[in-house]
Amino acid sequence: MTDATATYAGEIRRPRNLYAGSAGSIHEDATATKLGFKGGTVAGSVHMDQFPPLLVRAFGDRWFEDGSLSLYFRNATTDGEPVQAFVEAPSGPGDAQVRAWMTRPDGTPVAEGTASAGAPEEPSALFARDLRPVDPAGLRLLRDVHPGDPLGPVEVPVNAERQRTALRERYLTEPLDWYGDASPWGAAIASPSVTVDLLYTEVLKPLKASLGTRVGLFGAIEIRYLAGPVFLDRAYTVSGEIVAVSETPKTEAFWYDSHAHDADGRRVVSMRMMLRSLKASSPLYADK
Repeated sequence: MTDATATYAGEIRRPRNLYAGSAGSIHEDATATKLGFKGGTVAGSVHMDQFPPLLVRAFGDRWFEDGSLSLYFRNATTDGEPVQAFVEAPSGPGDAQVRAWMTRPDGTPVAEGTASAGAPEEPSALFARDLRPVDPAGLRLLRDVHPGDPLGPVEVPVNAERQRTALRERYLTEPLDWYGDASPWGAAIASPSVTVDLLYTEVLKPLKASLGTRVGLFGAIEIRYLAGPVFLDRAYTVSGEIVAVSETPKTEAFWYDSHAHDADGRRVVSMRMMLRSLKASSPLYADK
């Protein structure tokens, strides 16, 4: 922690592209380079795993109970590319929100946003953004996707095996002891990337299938614990809704919120995600 900037800086890490073998995805080298990337990209959710030591230092264990991490991804990285996470220190105890970001060693921004604990007055980085909604009638991939469309509900077990494999194979950039053994809350808890998996994979399956052939990538992710943490070896009921649809010259995108409830009906964690689809990857844009 520096005196002037009051910033916590993590170690430089080299996150692995855990999905390099996913044929036809943005994580596969052949697909990514064809679409103009340097190579298969590291998932933004994997980058989120680099922040917890800094967040616990800034806010204490409570970050896993009522904290948030809200990131907009600026530049993709490839397998093993070095990155460093940063979190501003809060000015004092209590509910607070601070800046959080990630860069390459040369200063190139990878992600930027906010982190918080409790219920600070100001909105998070993603909830403060102008989502730039557009008329779906002008879209091709997302023509039939509308704000308010429901997602789920679906019963989803936490992907504990994925986390244990990452720990065993040393893929996790910041492997907290709580991810594999007992935690302050009793059982082992889920890392941010496994929490994203819980709130993303199953609840979006029907919608993603309806979009046909295209290559997607995470544009922004916020996770917010409300009655956390998320535990391994448990199932949660996940549901959500579309928030907005938008486009850029190269992508169509939708924003959605999803929520996980435990067996007692408590909302444990929520997520806001922006998922991009590359126009160049879809047959619907073959004329461009």
